[in-house]
Parts: sequence; structure tokens; C-alpha cells
Amino acid sequence: MAIVRVALAQINPTVGDLTGNVEQIVDAYDRAEDAGCDIVAFPELAVTGYPPEDLVLKPGFVEDNLDALAKIAAHTRRCAAVIGFVDRGRDLYNAAAVCTGGDVVGRYHKRLLPNSTVFDEARYFVPGDGSDPLKLYIVAGVPVGISICEDVWSPTGAVAQQAAAGAELNININASPFSIGKQRRRESMLSTRATDAHCAIAYVNQVGGQDELVFDGGSVVVDHDGRLLARSPSFVDDLSIVDVPVPPVYRKRLLDPRGRLTDPLLPTVHVSTVSTASAHDPAAARIVEPLDADRELYDALVLGTRDYCSKNGFDDVVIGLSGGIDSTLVACIAADALGPEHVHGVSMPSRYSSDHSKTDAALLATNLGIDYRTISIEPAFSAFLDMLAPSFAGREPGLTLENVQSRCRGQILMALSNEFGWMVLTTGNKSEMAVGYFTIYGDSVGGYGVIKDVLKLRVYDLCRYVNAEAARRGATPPIPDDVITKPPSAELRPDQRDDESLPPYDVLDPILERYVEDDRTAAEIVDMGYDEALVERITRLVDVAEYKRRQSPPGVRVSRKAFGKDRRLPITNGYRSL
Repeated sequence: MAIVRVALAQINPTVGDLTGNVEQIVDAYDRAEDAGCDIVAFPELAVTGYPPEDLVLKPGFVEDNLDALAKIAAHTRRCAAVIGFVDRGRDLYNAAAVCTGGDVVGRYHKRLLPNSTVFDEARYFVPGDGSDPLKLYIVAGVPVGISICEDVWSPTGAVAQQAAAGAELNININASPFSIGKQRRRESMLSTRATDAHCAIAYVNQVGGQDELVFDGGSVVVDHDGRLLARSPSFVDDLSIVDVPVPPVYRKRLLDPRGRLTDPLLPTVHVSTVSTASAHDPAAARIVEPLDADRELYDALVLGTRDYCSKNGFDDVVIGLSGGIDSTLVACIAADALGPEHVHGVSMPSRYSSDHSKTDAALLATNLGIDYRTISIEPAFSAFLDMLAPSFAGREPGLTLENVQSRCRGQILMALSNEFGWMVLTTGNKSEMAVGYFTIYGDSVGGYGVIKDVLKLRVYDLCRYVNAEAARRGATPPIPDDVITKPPSAELRPDQRDDESLPPYDVLDPILERYVEDDRTAAEIVDMGYDEALVERITRLVDVAEYKRRQSPPGVRVSRKAFGKDRRLPITNGYRSL
């Protein structure tokens, strides 16, 4: 039985940081070489980071990326490396280089370019085609094919073609963003693809946050029969080493004494003919248990927040702590992402703030160990009331004065941000973002929206998860019970409750899921059994709030369709389906 020792280098590159990305690649390569690996796979566009977006329209950037690849190739020795980069000829290509012995010995151009949801690859790249022939690489005596991300999803694409020509192993490099439940779908697809092609697949994925996107890693290897051989952990850098067996029954082509395919259907490139795996201890392939739904979502939010702050040069963050459930969850995520010593909570009470909200915020801060201060907005709010009184004479107080309070708080947070260099984390959730239940230039100000893609009901789930996880570790649950059990309120007028302005969240959220994430029309949602007047009201609120959402900060994308990168509806929009 042939053995190929494969390393999956699940690294966290930063877009545009060519020097830093090269250092990560070289470090992982050295560890793979020292472990006796025959081939090590790095993520899609690992040299540039993914997605590089309009950076690739700068010819100088593309040249610098090629220079970076040359430095990596020159560093390679016996172990082959598959590295994602931007290639150029007459056009630009999302490409993989095969490097060994100090040289680039082969290149593969991605054939299927996704151009939906968060992907915009057709804007930048040309797909590989017949003028860019597929090749096989002989690694440790085994024919190996190369593919990139989307290519493996096609049942008749490059993976199937390479397998039909003799490939026993396919190295598939990826920058696949996280969304809830995606790992399960990936593994099911990979198992099917490997079984159909009778070809093992080593799937390596990027990890880390990049603007709205968060990449979860979760690299896997499946054998010829679609059985899982290895799974890397999610949301952390990792180098997994896996001995991939190639049983004789699967050898599709006879190899000559030099380890080359006889009468190959595809051109072959000789990389190495003898595996060194037998000279080392067998690689103990890990199959890390998948995370449960709450842990998976929470870890995605932590990683996205950590990388957005660190990669943009922010060590500290500031959060408006109201004692409500949303700011509570954001504070917990921030403390786990950056360390509690780097999180600053600010209580900004007004005449309408309840005593329990103030005490809940203070207790949370104590439990988390974060910095906490109180700055009342009452002097500023009173000043605004006095200034606006002549203009508002004879009018009943209403929403305008509620928004003034929110904007007072936004001014305080931005002042602290400007003075101390702290990034403001906004605390709005997806349910509120959807229907416009937030104040533009008020509670929407800031640098990053940690939970802007998390529906309100899931916010409650995650708060319960935080407490349960703390209890499991033997620690004090940080979130006061009252935060989870009290009715949600913006506390901008006496005895205010969210359900006075919005339907209950267990009614609202399912409609939002169908309208925003599933792209159902209002009429289709009504046909599913929802009340017509309610659906018409909610979908109208979503539509008219588009201009507000466009002015809100980016935030972690965790759903199959988030506001921002992958939901691009016009602000001026006259379409109605009811």
C-alpha cells in the first residue's frame, strides 16, 4: 500500500501583508518538512490573503505577490508545497503553485469562479480552461491532482477529470468563509466527490477574520471511499499531518520503475517517487469533534472580532453597557477576543434608565474583569432639550427625543475612542438592523458590529451558552440572570418595551429569516401561513431601513446571507409583492 504524508497548513493570512504571509507559509513549510511530509497544502490565495479585492487591479501588487511566491519556492526542499497566489499572463488568475526543490514546478488556474453571495471573483480573474491543461504530479509514487475551492463542488469538474486520468489524491486549497452549518455541508460534499471519483481528497481551508468574513478552517481529509481520515480544529491556526493510504485496488495506472505514469491521459510532473513516511513514526491523524451550534457561532464571533481589531491595529475596545442583553453579549465576546484588560465598558444612564439596568451592567463588568465607568448623558440631554425647545414648542415629545438620547451616547463613545484610541464596538443585533430599530449616528456609531448578523433569539441562546460554559469550567457565570429574563427595552421613554414597537422576537425572527436570508417575497411568506398584515409591515420596515444599514459599520458575517457584502439591494426600491 502506498502512503502519502500530507500536511494541511491551516494558516491565518492577512490581506495585503505579503511579508507576514510569507513568514507564516515558510514556518509551516519547515514544520511539515521536519515531520517527513511529502506534500504540504496552503489555503487559496495564501500569499495575498483572501479576498484581496481591488488590490489585484494594481499591477505592482500582483508583481509583489509573484516575488513573494518566488521567495517561498526558493525555500522549498524535498517536501512539495501547494500554495495559493495570483498568477498573471494576459489576464489574472486565482492560482495554485506547486513548489519543490527551490522551484515552481507547476501551476493550476482555478476553473470555477464563484460570483454570488460574498464572492466577486469574476470581477478580477479569468477561469482556467483548455488552454491551461490539467496536470498530475507524482508525489511519493502516487499521482496527485490540484484544485482550488469551488472546483471540488462540481461533480464533473477538475477533480473528477484528474481522477479519471489517474489521480489517487487531490489537493484542494480553499478560502471558504464560515456560515452556520457549512462544515457539515462541506464534509458531505467531499465524501460524495471522493466516492464518485475513487480519489482521496485533502481539503485545506483558511482560518481567521477579514473584514466581515470569518474563515473557520476545519480542514479535512477523506479517503477513496469517502471516509473521514482527519478533521482539523475550527477557528484556530493548525498544521495537521495525515498519512493518506492508497490501497493497491485503487491504483488506476501502472507506474514505471521510475514512478511515472505509463501512458498518462494528462501531462505529469515528477515531484518525488519515494515517500519518507516510513522513516518516521506514523502520523496520528486527528479527527477533532465538530463544535455544537452555540459554540461554533460564539467562536466565529470571537475570532472575527479579534482579527478585525488586531489586523487594523486596535488593542482596546469600548462598549456602551446598558445592562441589556445585546451589549452584555458583545462585552463577553470582546473579553474573550482581546482579554478583559483591553475592554472598556461605559454605562451612560439617563432619566429613563432603570436601577436594575445600571446594577446589571456593573455586575457584568465585575464578573468579566473589564474596565467600567459611568458617564451620565443627563447634562447633555437636558442641554439639547433646552436648545430645541423653541423649535419644538407645542409639539408632543416623541421619537426625536429618544434618538437624541442615543446620539448623546454615541458622542460619548466616539470621544473616548478619539482620546484613547479605543475602537467602538456597536451592539445592535440582526433583528434590529433588519427593521431599522436603531438610531443612525447614535447607537449605530462605531468601528465594528459584533452581532449585526445574529438574530435576537440567538443572542439569548449565546448568553445562556456563555453562562453554561463558565459553569462547566467551574467559574462564576458572568451574565446576571436578570439580563436574560427581563423584557428587552431601549429605555428611551418611561416603561418602554421592545414589543410595544415590534412583534415579539419569536414571531419577528422567523419572518426575517425567510425575507432576508432565504430571499422569499412577502407574498411567498404569507403563503407559508404568516399573517398578511404582519408580513407586509415587517418587510416594509426592512426595505425602508436599507439606507440606514448602508451607513452602519461592518460586522462578523455568520449567516448564509448577511447585511453588507452578500445582500446588495437598492436603497431606492419600489418593488412590492403584496
